[in-house]
Amino acid sequence: MSEKLSAREVAKMYRDYVNPDLARMMRITGLGTIEERAQGSYVWDSEGEEYLDMAGGYGVFCVGHSHPHVVEAVTRQLQKMALSAKVFFTEGQALLAKKLAELTPGDLRYTFFCNSGTEAVEGALKIARLATGRTTFVAMHNAFHGKSTGGLAVSGRPNYRTPFEPLMPEVRHIPFGDLQALEEAIDETVSAVIVEPVQGEGGIHVAPPDYLPRMRELCDRHGALLIADEVQTGFGRTGKMFAVNHWNVCPDILVLAKALSGGVIPIGAIVGTPKVWAAFKGRPTIHTSTFGGSPIACAAGLATLEVYEREDLCRKAEESGRYLKGRLEELAAQFPDLVREVRGIGLLLGLEAVKEEYAGSIIAEMSRRHVIAVYTLNQPKVIRFEPALGISRRDLDLCLEALQASLTKTREMFATQPTP
Repeated sequence: MSEKLSAREVAKMYRDYVNPDLARMMRITGLGTIEERAQGSYVWDSEGEEYLDMAGGYGVFCVGHSHPHVVEAVTRQLQKMALSAKVFFTEGQALLAKKLAELTPGDLRYTFFCNSGTEAVEGALKIARLATGRTTFVAMHNAFHGKSTGGLAVSGRPNYRTPFEPLMPEVRHIPFGDLQALEEAIDETVSAVIVEPVQGEGGIHVAPPDYLPRMRELCDRHGALLIADEVQTGFGRTGKMFAVNHWNVCPDILVLAKALSGGVIPIGAIVGTPKVWAAFKGRPTIHTSTFGGSPIACAAGLATLEVYEREDLCRKAEESGRYLKGRLEELAAQFPDLVREVRGIGLLLGLEAVKEEYAGSIIAEMSRRHVIAVYTLNQPKVIRFEPALGISRRDLDLCLEALQASLTKTREMFATQPTP
């Protein structure tokens, strides 16, 4: 492309060729500009303006944008071979699967590689049915497991589900964190319970202390599998390598994606126990992925896991999360008319506004102050904070300053609006 396009020209192309409503929404939120490059915790637009990224790609950029070690590993692999011929063994896939077996809890051992969290959820549901011979699933209200038909069937927001019904049948939806409902839902007909240890898109809700351990006990009692969806919580986001580690619970199937990519190239993974993987015996290709486990994706995954260890990112996430949450709670106390609650763990934090329009105003005001913030998909009143795990204290303070100013501006704006 010889000439640089303006933001107006690109926005028009979005309206004409991508999605008119998406273009309109992006301009309303104050980010109707063109992203051009990114590094660490920052994104720069085509005009050279700098933005602090506190959304982190909805959990993708745990090691930050364009981490040099990950970029170098992918570039080196790209110069040799980008995609697999699918008829040979692949060294990168073998090494990454071995590393995941070492990192994941309990007796999780075998890995199937795909390209996204949604694909990983779809595969996990299929594998569970294959392993148990059962067809019923237990899922949570307000859960989010992707927007494919299987993922939607076990997700919990009607706005996303209803237009595509009928979906996969035999799914029992229960309230997240409700022990009595859990005990009533799991029986000998259930193939698996699928759960996010922290509901991300549901508004940043952390599982109660006894919830996951009891879920594990009930699954064992009734012969059901436990699927932990850690697409958003995996790889240090909550202050531990995997969120289930907070409860010392080992699932039968662990679903991963987002941060495993290092923010460079997509990769998803389904990690299962030997007992679950016995379902593949005699039919190893019953579930496959053309691009899953490609050499460049595995190179990104291996390099990303090296960064976690070298930079001690789990510890940094726990420390920075504790600081950020404390400061957010101070702001909530200053603005009780705007903020209902602060929730979360590690660097997966949510600030719930009193009204949805308050959250929209705050996000827009923050973008005008060059800080990227977004809401959670199932609960638009909740503003999420998911920055790079190695974010500096200086950048956290910059975010907090922008948030305080945005809260002040929002209070002023709504105070001047006439009462209906």
